Amino acid sequence: MADDLKAEDLPTRTKGLEVHLVDDQFVIYEAKTDRVHFLNASAALILEFCDGKHSVAEIVTLVGEAYSLADAPVEEVHAGLRSLLAEGLIHL
Repeated sequence: MADDLKAEDLPTRTKGLEVHLVDDQFVIYEAKTDRVHFLNASAALILEFCDGKHSVAEIVTLVGEAYSLADAPVEEVHAGLRSLLAEGLIHL
């Protein structure tokens, strides 16, 4: 699952997540499981692009553009997606 990310996968946010900005972190409340998650700005950006319309490859490109990176942040975005998958915040 998490180790099987493919460029064409379309990650989608789990329904029912509440996202709040608190200080420098994004606080995600998952009512279904009564869990709270804390994301930094990069993880929150990745989560934002997980709308079922952007592929993993597109998310890598969009994150790279958002941070004006010369090289695509493939490993970093994949790690972020795996973490979001493991926490149940997104699904493929």
